[in-house]
Amino acid sequence: MTEQTVADLPMKKPREGEENGAIATANGGGCISSVIPGWFSEISPMWPGEAHSLKVEKILFQGKSDYQDVMVFQSATYGKVLVLDGVIQLTERDECAYQEMITHLPLCSIPNPKKVLVIGGGDGGVLREVARHSSVEHIDICEIDKMVVDVSKEYFPDVAVGYEDPRVTLHVGDGVAFLKAAPEGSYDAVIVDSSDPIGPAQELFEKPFFESVAKALRPGGVVCTQAESIWLHMHIIEDIVVNCRQIFKGSVNYAWTTVPTYPSGVIGFMLCSTEGPEVDFKNPINPIDAIENQTKSIGPSLKFYNQEIHSAAFCLPSFAKKVIEAKSVN
Repeated sequence: MTEQTVADLPMKKPREGEENGAIATANGGGCISSVIPGWFSEISPMWPGEAHSLKVEKILFQGKSDYQDVMVFQSATYGKVLVLDGVIQLTERDECAYQEMITHLPLCSIPNPKKVLVIGGGDGGVLREVARHSSVEHIDICEIDKMVVDVSKEYFPDVAVGYEDPRVTLHVGDGVAFLKAAPEGSYDAVIVDSSDPIGPAQELFEKPFFESVAKALRPGGVVCTQAESIWLHMHIIEDIVVNCRQIFKGSVNYAWTTVPTYPSGVIGFMLCSTEGPEVDFKNPINPIDAIENQTKSIGPSLKFYNQEIHSAAFCLPSFAKKVIEAKSVN
């Protein structure tokens, strides 16, 4: 693609007085998160009755793409922060917990993945993690919002470094349409790095999308999709489990990890495989110590993922286990 700097984007630089978080709002998807003097507060109907706040040192970027509001600010304790439609997507301090887990939970569960598709993930962090696997020969990424790609390259180079891997092909467009057009059995793994099911990511949580994912995977292929918080969204998780049980005829599992700047401090992943070679997600067969020594690896060393935390991610608290297992057998 043609390189584009942030200066080329249809954006709004911070106005005088905004540098320290004086006035800025983001209202996409019903979100009323805002920057009041000195603080960013994340308020959304997705987590009613609560808010999470970070101290703002400086607003670095504000813009409105064709799809959503985009903001980057320097926080006091979590480094630079990327916000889409008023919702924190990543921070420099804790992005590793999400990016590494959503990538290595599926890719370490199958031998020698060669072709991988990433839906969403415009910041490039999942690409960085996929690139650690030397067996991978080709990585497609389909991101609907090019502003997210460009802003990430400008402000989060240690995350967006994934785009520098020669195996990566970027497709700017609708991930749902891209999957529908993908030939059957194209991929060993599909990783769906979506935002919450409000706005442009809504379709990525619906049954037709999962059907397209299953079709695009080879026999015994795997998918890992962002699947919300067990503390806040069990109703959404129940629907995801039901849909996946109906569509994927191999393994269907739910895992979770801790990400301090996400609502409730945790985020979950739905991991499924298609009918074919058996996949045991709880016991990785593509060991992480081998990945750490890959010569094709780019970016910093792993900060969060290891084999022990891989298996532990599937240990659910009793309230969540009861609901998920009940939906799994119905």
